Amino acid sequence: MTNRENIRNIAIIAHVDHGKTTLVDAMLAQSGTFRENEQVDERVMDSNDLERERGITILAKNTSLYYKGVKINIIDTPGHADFGGEVERGLEMVDGVLLLVDAFEGCMPQTRFVLSKALSLNLKPVIVVNKVDRPNARPYEVVDEVLDLFIDLGATEEQLDTPVIYASGRDGWATAEYNPERPKDDLTDLFELIVNYIPCPDCEEDAPFQMLVSNIDYDDYTGRIAVGKIQRGKVSVNMPLSICKHDGKTAHAKATKLYTFEGLKKTPADEVGAGDVVAISGISDINIGETVCDTNNPDPLPFVKIDDPVLSMTFSVNDSPFAGQDGKFVTSRHLRDRLFRELDSNVSLRVEETDTTESFTVSGRGELHLSVLIENMRREGYEFQVSNPVVIYKEIDGVKCEPIERLTVDVPDEYTGTVMDGVIGRKGEMTNMAPTAQGYTRLEFLIPSRGLIGYRSELLTATKGTGIINSILEKYEPYKGDFTGRTRGTLIAWEDGTTITYGLYNAQERGTLFIGAGVKVYEGMIVGENARLEDVVVNVCKKKHATNTRASGSDDALKLTPPREMSLEQCLDFIADDELLEVTPNSLRMRKKILNTSLRAKAASRNK
Repeated sequence: MTNRENIRNIAIIAHVDHGKTTLVDAMLAQSGTFRENEQVDERVMDSNDLERERGITILAKNTSLYYKGVKINIIDTPGHADFGGEVERGLEMVDGVLLLVDAFEGCMPQTRFVLSKALSLNLKPVIVVNKVDRPNARPYEVVDEVLDLFIDLGATEEQLDTPVIYASGRDGWATAEYNPERPKDDLTDLFELIVNYIPCPDCEEDAPFQMLVSNIDYDDYTGRIAVGKIQRGKVSVNMPLSICKHDGKTAHAKATKLYTFEGLKKTPADEVGAGDVVAISGISDINIGETVCDTNNPDPLPFVKIDDPVLSMTFSVNDSPFAGQDGKFVTSRHLRDRLFRELDSNVSLRVEETDTTESFTVSGRGELHLSVLIENMRREGYEFQVSNPVVIYKEIDGVKCEPIERLTVDVPDEYTGTVMDGVIGRKGEMTNMAPTAQGYTRLEFLIPSRGLIGYRSELLTATKGTGIINSILEKYEPYKGDFTGRTRGTLIAWEDGTTITYGLYNAQERGTLFIGAGVKVYEGMIVGENARLEDVVVNVCKKKHATNTRASGSDDALKLTPPREMSLEQCLDFIADDELLEVTPNSLRMRKKILNTSLRAKAASRNK
């Protein structure tokens, strides 16, 4: 074994919104990665449109910088639990982690998840207490919380003896000795700690080449690009390679091009040695978790087991009256090809064919995981429809078990009772309750995953938008029993046509509308939420008849309440078992599975 003293491989792991990407920005800027006059966006690592819009990291990204002649390869991982698969495979490429924890929020559900994964792989951790300059920061209490979490997760004595750095990623400074009166000017302390504390890669430079594929990149010109850390040996351009596949078979290919990560760019290289992170193009049929080897030594490496999906939905061809009017890709072949292509890089996703060629079962880690796929597809021009998300049950020792999530809710004190009632009504059990900042309380629960479907929007309504909710899969337990799901029915369009103010005015007395005037609708389309539990058919296209005493135009004076705009996630939360969401590049329409009013009534009477 030899040590590559001039290389360090680290991942930055944390709960969502604790400042990972912002800290990477500062590290890149201070290491001289950008030219002095170069215009650089904030959160430069979040290159995907959806990441920028939502302010979250969805895909794990590779970058690198140099400090005192040492190359530091950095993997910026997502913080949201739904993208845990990205974290799990990113950790395969590193020897140490920076565990970022918000100096006010402290340990959150995803902090526990990412730390447990890092400790199980025996990676060297560094605790970075970030945002120490924010109001109500409590850095020393947070350090105690993190160390308690280490103990709770069964950390070894060596792992417990981990250094602590106090930082402000936004302002670009870090210090081992925090003094609020005299903060540091730069990230030197952090760079020094990475170089001196994080181990260099332990690898065999002179052995036959071997690399586990931890990521797949794609280029329009060169096709699929395999990314991973070289475990041993070296790889050079045009070198013949063997690929050890998941099914035990071996394929052959050639490394047509090699790249290393230099800052935000991939730089071509002729040869890359053990311990470094490399991108190899020229292997057309390569997947995450497969091993690329020297042709004379096909020796597969074990791949970390990615946690199983929790929720599934049915994706099917759009069959509404408006089908084909909006999308570029509308057939079952288009839908099938796109879903199976997603599996190449989305390791946590599962796609299964059903007994009909028109539908596919898609399973993921949570609603956000699936909604990001849906949003990406509609932006690419796909048109399709999806069912409501349902929980995936497991049979353990002959007992039907369901996924249980650890739920954390931060709310103003006056709403604690409301939140407790709401969660307990969904089969949740409270495990902890503690004050955080002045006037705020943190509530912790264990709740079935199905209890969280639709709960986020309910919580925001109940707390007037002040509640903060986070959850992560904890375990599987025997089925907890039924509970009431949606407590309100829907308002359903009675006929095809265009909505009229008069018809909408009469319909809004029944509940809350989702659409305004001048919108095309079809029979069976959901146009609003009923104030009561039952579904009601309404004629939103109804015109007022002209008489001698009233002109048909006098309904212009009718005042409509502004409709409730429904986001993609809100629509998925809202729809029930007998409903679908029609997704097109420009529209989201909720509808009943059976559009015809009389056929729907017959089906309902048969099911009673």
